[in-house]
Amino acid sequence: MKKLLIIGGIIVVFFVAIIALTTASNKSKLADNPYGTDDLDPSTIDLIGNENYDSITLPDATFKKIESGEPTTVYYFHPECHYCMEMTPVLMPIAKEEGVKINQYNMLEYGEEVKEKYGIEAWPALVQYENGKEVGRLVGLQPEENIHAFFNEYYGK
Repeated sequence: MKKLLIIGGIIVVFFVAIIALTTASNKSKLADNPYGTDDLDPSTIDLIGNENYDSITLPDATFKKIESGEPTTVYYFHPECHYCMEMTPVLMPIAKEEGVKINQYNMLEYGEEVKEKYGIEAWPALVQYENGKEVGRLVGLQPEENIHAFFNEYYGK
């Protein structure tokens, strides 16, 4: 019985240590996060510092840019969508290579604000806006050639 209590105690201490380390890690990530808040879902926190998610835009900035009329490319993603997690590491290097500025919009944190306004119901979604209106959209996991074709159509690249 004593052995069982000792083993149980060790397991509890182990789990407490894991929780403490995870909390400390999350706090350090939140210090420089692009969201401007500490009230983020753990899935979002896990992406902070990932070079493929360094173009995060907040709702107000995204809407202003679209409504300004200037050509704007928005990538709507969800950190818990496995298709998004597969597409982002393909999309972002291509965008960089082609010189296209991608505005990454986190649907987990801010999805309700764009679903109705811009009709975003599925992701990943790469959407091109010009003159405040949508002119093109790719939805779902896309191969490299489709991404290149999308950029070529709207940016001549």
